[in-house]
Amino acid sequence: MSASNRYNRQMILPEIGEDGQYKLSKAKVLVIGAGGLGAAILPYLAAAGVGEIGIVDDDVIEISNLHRQVIYKSSAVGKSKVEEVKLMISELNPLVKVNAFAEKLSGKNAISLFEKYDIIVDATDNISIKYLINDACLVTNKPMVYGSIFRFQGQVSVFNYQNGPTYRCLYPDENNNALNCEDAGVIGISVGIIGMFQANEVLKMILGIGEVLSGKILVYNILNNEQQKYDFDKSNFQLISRESFEEKYNKSEVEEIKFESILDEINNDSVLFLDVRNAHELPKISLKNQIQITLLYLENEIEKLDKNQKIYVFCQSGIRSKIGAELLQKHQFKKIKSIAGGVLAMKDILKEEIKI
Repeated sequence: MSASNRYNRQMILPEIGEDGQYKLSKAKVLVIGAGGLGAAILPYLAAAGVGEIGIVDDDVIEISNLHRQVIYKSSAVGKSKVEEVKLMISELNPLVKVNAFAEKLSGKNAISLFEKYDIIVDATDNISIKYLINDACLVTNKPMVYGSIFRFQGQVSVFNYQNGPTYRCLYPDENNNALNCEDAGVIGISVGIIGMFQANEVLKMILGIGEVLSGKILVYNILNNEQQKYDFDKSNFQLISRESFEEKYNKSEVEEIKFESILDEINNDSVLFLDVRNAHELPKISLKNQIQITLLYLENEIEKLDKNQKIYVFCQSGIRSKIGAELLQKHQFKKIKSIAGGVLAMKDILKEEIKI
């Protein structure tokens, strides 16, 4: 089947036509995250004929993903997300070139990846990664298509578009403690709607049509179908140099450790297990040397902790514990590690040994 037949229904739109379809075929888009948002974004970009799509995600498919990450099959549980996406796109539209990066985005690879693409799409649920994406977009002068979900509400915006406002203009506080979908809960429809809004922004930028959400944030609530757009201005903050980016992001990262590798330390009096979850979160875990300080209050209560003590930080799923560990490192704590997978992993390992 020829390209003109494949794309006929969109090419008859006067705003697209042959010239627009050519623009799509030459566009290169990098999507960070192949989870719920990515599962909505990627098929529509591929189906529309975006010529080259990159996907960055080091995760594998879990059964709990499938209610919202609808491009994956039950038979794919345990397989690489990016490799499954690559297979899906090749079957949906073999005219699209797909680059699968089964790695975690970091300060070490972000700039080199971003330089190869025209538009960067944030399909993550990790606050610290969003700041990384924003800053790498500033260094490489790429627009960032932002999407975020909190329970039944989603947000969409476009940052750094034609030197417009950035993520830091809207959210200057890098110590934001927002929950990810695994901690806060999410319904699949939310990520589907917001992901398609993001894909729409990508296509508008490529085609040069419509009004791009630059300097504006769209907030959509699926429970009452209300949506609002809010304007925001560009602030004075700009991270512009590659050197300042590398200094910020290429420092030593928080070390993650699997809980099963430290089982022999749960009764060690010289070790502290720090729970940074909110007090009401379940399941409860009781370890011999454990303290609970909610992440939101950690910096204000940091004097409760001993800088010389070995501290293992945990939360519900391993996201907030890394943020907490980074905070402690900034305050010169040296013996800090984050427990990978959080309580959700810990409870399965110690069902008999700990009281849940």
